[in-house]
Amino acid sequence: MSRRLLSRNAAFIAVACAATLVGSGRAEAEFAVCNQSFDVINVAIGQLVDSQFQTEGWWTIGTNQCANVIKEELSNRYIYVYATDVFGQPILDGSVSMCIGAKAFEIEGIESCWERGHRAAMFHEVDTQATVRWTLFITPPGGG
Repeated sequence: MSRRLLSRNAAFIAVACAATLVGSGRAEAEFAVCNQSFDVINVAIGQLVDSQFQTEGWWTIGTNQCANVIKEELSNRYIYVYATDVFGQPILDGSVSMCIGAKAFEIEGIESCWERGHRAAMFHEVDTQATVRWTLFITPPGGG
């Protein structure tokens, strides 16, 4: 075997081992949102906590960046995501009404948002297939 081929094989093995080590380590995020759009986005999430829906926000995510929004292993199959552009316009199609706040918030319950001083927003339902880790990629309209 030539020295050049041996070096190339050694480099491949080193990369494969590094990938295995990285892949086998404990993940930092159990639910991450990655922004693959061309603009900064603001994200809020909703999930079932102690048999009641709870929403939390905001995470500001730059283009080609990710945010770790849930750090524990997922215990819910469905996670709800609301995302806006920098002008406050929703960028995901949502079908589930939940409460959001104008500034950083953590809100228990999804009913009577306005009466409780919050705003209702349509959250996008993400089916995590009952896995313990999930990453949602937000892409530009049309897959850009």
